[in-house]
Amino acid sequence: MERPICPGCGEPWLRPTQLPGRYRCVYCLRRFELVSQCPNCGEHQTIVRMSASEDMVCQQCGNSMLRSI
Repeated sequence: MERPICPGCGEPWLRPTQLPGRYRCVYCLRRFELVSQCPNCGEHQTIVRMSASEDMVCQQCGNSMLRSI
């Protein structure tokens, strides 16, 4: 199983937290929130539960759908 890459440090240590749509990197300890609008191109997508790392990538531009919080 391929682990999701942290957009902050680039390491594969991103893990879901207790709150839905929130993630934390256990390597750099930064927190992220899954957003419905791509921070790069503005394309709106439906948020789904993270079953694979593809769920966190914009289908339009390929940028991360995670925003640092």
